[in-house]
Amino acid sequence: MCGICGEIRHDGEAVDLARIERMKHSMRPRGPDDGGTFAVGNRAFGHRRLMIMDLSAHSQQPMTDPELGLGLVFNGAIYNHPQLRAELRELGYRFFSEGDTEVVLKAYHAWGIECLQRFQGMFAFAIWERDSGRTVLARDRLGIKPLYYSADTDRFAFASTLPALLAAGGVDTAIDPVALNHYLSFHSVVPPPHTMLRGVRKLRPAHYLTLDARGRIEERRYWSLEFRHSEARSETEWREGLLEALRTAVRRRLVAAVDVGVLLSGGVDSSLLVGLIAEAGISRFRTYSVGFEAVGEEAGDEFRYSDIVAEAFATDHQRIRVSSRELLEQLPAAIEAMAEPMVSHDCIGFYLLSREVSRTCKAVQSGQGADEVFGGYHWYPPMVGSTEPFAAYRQAFFDRDFAEYCRVVADPWIERDFASEFVQAEFARPGADDSVDKALRIDTTVMLVDDPV
Repeated sequence: MCGICGEIRHDGEAVDLARIERMKHSMRPRGPDDGGTFAVGNRAFGHRRLMIMDLSAHSQQPMTDPELGLGLVFNGAIYNHPQLRAELRELGYRFFSEGDTEVVLKAYHAWGIECLQRFQGMFAFAIWERDSGRTVLARDRLGIKPLYYSADTDRFAFASTLPALLAAGGVDTAIDPVALNHYLSFHSVVPPPHTMLRGVRKLRPAHYLTLDARGRIEERRYWSLEFRHSEARSETEWREGLLEALRTAVRRRLVAAVDVGVLLSGGVDSSLLVGLIAEAGISRFRTYSVGFEAVGEEAGDEFRYSDIVAEAFATDHQRIRVSSRELLEQLPAAIEAMAEPMVSHDCIGFYLLSREVSRTCKAVQSGQGADEVFGGYHWYPPMVGSTEPFAAYRQAFFDRDFAEYCRVVADPWIERDFASEFVQAEFARPGADDSVDKALRIDTTVMLVDDPV
């Protein structure tokens, strides 16, 4: 992952580059390999780099192309960048780097905002147009890469993390009552565009934001996920199609200039990834498992399962053991690393696992998100055949109803049942017909994105 940031002034003042440097410093853990800044007129952009696709200085960011009149800060990975590069070369474009960053830049010049439809991957980026003064921010379809922003009449600022915006200063840090209601009701999930702070917003997944030279903001959706029933395929065809789709997804994510590892828990999801990577012809790739101290008769690890998979596919496997003492000692560091408040007990484990993995591996695949996509949670079966989808979902997923919420929080923070209104509106959108499909869609496009794990 990388870190991107920037600021555009609308009050005639020059950007304070110290603000950009503070944002970059805050995001240094996201991009420990290098950093850069570009400033011109009323705008400045910063980048922290983690080298994955192109290890040379040619992919250094911010990336500018004076001939095209464009500049870019980009976080993510475009897995089909070799194919897009070939298309662009046929259109007459010349390249000075081997990575995906320059492909994004030239794809935008060639196809405009429609380039988003061509990208296969995860991304958050900002492109500025020299001649029009316009800036465009975009986020991938499922919001894998984060993008926060803060806007007022004088300036617009953005960053990969919320703390980076706070480091820059000048942000309204009052609690957002809408976000508070979501957080304490909707299983600690705060859907975009809200954050817990009134002065910070996050760009919705599958959306792009346009900021014109006068500071006017327009946000639009470019893609929607539909859950529609189809009987055009047999069960065998669906099974074979699913397996091939999984193979394709895994192969795409092996496109990198560095080795790609796997977070291996020993469960179905991560074990399947290991098998598919081995099937793709990759040998002796790194796998990682984390374990904790046992509590009473309850085991603190599942190494017996991950060991079986690692041995079966001959991976370079590493067990990471974390003591209870280390869990407590590292809790402040884990909290400091959070972009937004997280309450799941998994957070500290993921933090320590990621910290150890980063010592030997820059990119990993994991099974996170499979439960949302494949219906693995306990609240899906009760929703089968339900005639009241929202009521069934609220019963299974919400932490408390609005009456209890009103008893929990002080009067100044009680406005409306925003969480219920949000879910009802999502369930009413076209593209998902029955109760389970409605739940799967909101879990995949909202809960998975902002779930506090």
